[in-house]
Amino acid sequence: MSRRADRLFQIVQVLRTRRRVTAALLAERLEVSERTIYRDIRDLSLSGVPIQGEAGSGYRLLPGFDLPPLMFTGLEVEALIAAIGMLQTWSGDTLAQAAGSAQEKLLAVLPYDKRITAERNRIVSPNFDKYPQVRVWFDVMHQAMRLHQELHLHYKDDKGKASERVIHPLGLSFMGSVWVLVSWCTLRDDYRCFRLDRCTSVAFTGKTFTERADRSMQDFVNLQKARWQ
Repeated sequence: MSRRADRLFQIVQVLRTRRRVTAALLAERLEVSERTIYRDIRDLSLSGVPIQGEAGSGYRLLPGFDLPPLMFTGLEVEALIAAIGMLQTWSGDTLAQAAGSAQEKLLAVLPYDKRITAERNRIVSPNFDKYPQVRVWFDVMHQAMRLHQELHLHYKDDKGKASERVIHPLGLSFMGSVWVLVSWCTLRDDYRCFRLDRCTSVAFTGKTFTERADRSMQDFVNLQKARWQ
């Protein structure tokens, strides 16, 4: 795909994900001048893409428009297959199965040359089954996050000291070799992180919780960034 064709494709993708987009934002995102964006928007409109708006007020894509099947570069295919492999190895069984299904769908729509690239992928995530119980905990915590379900943990820290907590699971973070659960601890009334391989039991309490802006994964990440600046 030529650079211009790729840029036109990206413009449509951005318009699909936002209600209104200015030429300035598109120019910054695609690293071109606003004049180039105006020309691209005009050409897209002339080719039949239903774009509404004008210079200065922003643009939006009218409902009902769809793109032809996605076109991936060789590197994009390699990145997707590598990411799927990591999920299959390191996440829980439920997400691993979903990743496998996604890979089958991806391979089914790829042209022959890209499918060969995917099948010859050399970025692998071997599974040595070092922490088999982690896959179980991952599924429980992943479900709890989606449903906003409170969890009861039995946990051992790095010194082997046991503790018991009731938590609100907010996010899972992969730290290179282990998964860490970011949560709101009801005992400490603060954020706490728990390594999945150090959990001795995980269970639903039967209660739900409401996620708040000041008790969320994004807030936790923002606090960590501030501490490192």
